[in-house]
Order: sequence, then C-alpha cells, then structure tokens
Amino acid sequence: MSLSKGHFCFKSDKTIYHIKTNKMKEFMLIIRTQGDHLAELSPEQQQQHVNQVMNYMSGLMNSGKLNSAQPLDMEGVIVSGTAGKFKDGPFNETKEVIAGYFLIKANSLEEAIQVAKDNPVFEVGAGARIEVRPIKVMEGING
Repeated sequence: MSLSKGHFCFKSDKTIYHIKTNKMKEFMLIIRTQGDHLAELSPEQQQQHVNQVMNYMSGLMNSGKLNSAQPLDMEGVIVSGTAGKFKDGPFNETKEVIAGYFLIKANSLEEAIQVAKDNPVFEVGAGARIEVRPIKVMEGING
C-alpha cells in the first residue's frame, strides 16, 4: 500500500483500488469585537460566557476540529513601516479590536463558517464579527 497526496492505493487480485482520504483543511477564525466585549457584563454573566466558550471549545476538541485558541489582551501596538523605517503606535482609531482567535480544522469553508456562527461571542456583544480565513499551504513552509 502506498500513500500519495491524499490517496491510498492497493492491489488485490489484479484489481487496483484507489481510496481518497478526506484530509481536513486548517482555518483561522479571527474574533473581532467592539472593545472589551466582556467589560459591561456582571461577574456572573462573565462566568456564564466563559462556561459557554469552554463548552464550545470542548465540542470542537471532541470532534477533532480544534488546533488552538487564545483570547488576546486589549493592550498592544501595531508595527508598520517599509525598508527598515518602522513605527509602532496604538491600534486603529476605531473601537474594534481582535479579541482572540481559533485555529480549527474543517472539511470546507462552509463548515468553517458554521463553526464560526456557533461561537458564543455572538451571544454577549453587539458588533462581534469573526473573520474566517483558510490557511494557505505553501511547499517548504507548512506543506
């Protein structure tokens, strides 16, 4: 039996069988909120949200879809520049911030979008958005 780019091939009694494996793709879910989306919640509501997120993550882990996930602190800077001339400064003037990310596996962009739609962030704050981006596979880097 040999493996070649997502296919298994084997020969049995002069018949060659090709079985295509279903390799999941990776997607980055970038969570954007209007400032600290938990700041206006009571401690009890914050704990309830944390429990919802933990249940969401547990479901993703149990289904083999979660690679990693992290919340991000509200502090930070944006570094920009060209040709060795850099400057760092505060985030954009808008209140929108990247609050965290999920690195997931899914069979398709549509499945990744559904995973994003199920995220509990939409239950606590108006203006939450999740950007769903496929991870580009590049030979020599991650492929």
